[in-house]
Amino acid sequence: MDTWTTAHVVKLTGVTARTLRHYDAIGLLAPAGAGHGGQRRYGRPELLRLQQILLLKRLGLRLDTIAQILEGGLDETQALRRHAAEIAAEQERLARLAATVADTIRQLEGGTPMAPETWFTGLDDRHREEARRRWGQAVVERAWAVVQDMTPEQRRAIPAEFDRVNAALDALRTAGHAPGDAPVQAVVADHHRLVARHWDSEPGREAYTGLAALYTDDPRFRETYDRVGAGFAAYLRAAMDAYAQERLP
Repeated sequence: MDTWTTAHVVKLTGVTARTLRHYDAIGLLAPAGAGHGGQRRYGRPELLRLQQILLLKRLGLRLDTIAQILEGGLDETQALRRHAAEIAAEQERLARLAATVADTIRQLEGGTPMAPETWFTGLDDRHREEARRRWGQAVVERAWAVVQDMTPEQRRAIPAEFDRVNAALDALRTAGHAPGDAPVQAVVADHHRLVARHWDSEPGREAYTGLAALYTDDPRFRETYDRVGAGFAAYLRAAMDAYAQERLP
């Protein structure tokens, strides 16, 4: 074939017809011409340009940057190096933020206390503002208020509460109950209420499953919970996931 219709290009590349029209409208990819009934047609040069667009887009470049590269107004290597530097900086920031969140949760659940100077790692004014945009100001401010308002006595009382829940769940696991069984879910309901009390909010489905994932995906959490019993972290996650899917909005 020397030319391909829009339908053919959609089938060949997975790009939607709407996307092709958008690329044409912004001058990024014009069709070679129109066939019978005004149907757009694309030739080999257009398909090659589309391949380059999709590759650069997959690398995370913006469409305006891609247009500059394809028109020779911007060196591709230079653009990719700049983009790689931005990605590296963001990865470093997110790693610091993830560590701060994980350490805070672990402290609330009775782990090693954090020094106050580490509470805000990765959360300078610029990044805290980003957190507000993502999750809302009320959520961010409330989360930090919980940490700041707890007395030492309240912090010391937390481990026993979580230990009680974990021991009950492990006993049910040892007895052969599946994570979704009613007795297990009743204990998980206690766990959810306990988390909600210390978060000063009730975690919805997404937040609660996100916490469950942390218990297995973060080696520090997995090691802590597997001390209850080998494989307990995965069991707890499965039980929390089942609870979230059935009972949380």
